Amino acid sequence: MTQASGNPDVPDLGRRQFMNLLTFGAAAGTALGALYPVVKYFIPPSSGGAGGGVLAKDELGQDIPVSEFLSNHAVGDRVLAQGLKGDPTYIVVESSDSIADFGINAVCTHLGCVVPWNDAENKFICPCHGSQYNNEGKVVRGPAPLSLALAHANVNDDGKISLTPWTETDFRTGDKPWWS
Repeated sequence: MTQASGNPDVPDLGRRQFMNLLTFGAAAGTALGALYPVVKYFIPPSSGGAGGGVLAKDELGQDIPVSEFLSNHAVGDRVLAQGLKGDPTYIVVESSDSIADFGINAVCTHLGCVVPWNDAENKFICPCHGSQYNNEGKVVRGPAPLSLALAHANVNDDGKISLTPWTETDFRTGDKPWWS
């Protein structure tokens, strides 16, 4: 059997070509290995199933059963949960047997502080720069330029609180949602 060079004693792939191929493979593997975490950093994680919804989580990272949630909170309470994209989201107790159909994202639209609920004043007040939002998260005093983002809050078939993106008109302002 003859080789491509015509000489049976000379291999097809020269030693230099083999070393070049080996060096290129090692360098490419190293570069791809170093590039993978950088690419993963810039691609946001998926937010869940086909509808983009997630189950609300409590402070321990557990799913929130609505029956237990309602038994532990009074009407009008706004309780923080982990919501869409991991953002803190307020779940609103509407009545003794239901939650409001919306959740309020607790991230201030000014500089991103978490805005606590002030029960005494019946509004959200940002501790960083004093922005204020009404009981539905609509901005009433700046420097925050926009109202707090909304999410749909529902009870799924398992009896747990589920949050899905709010894409409809913002009922507080009548405008398209700025967060979608």
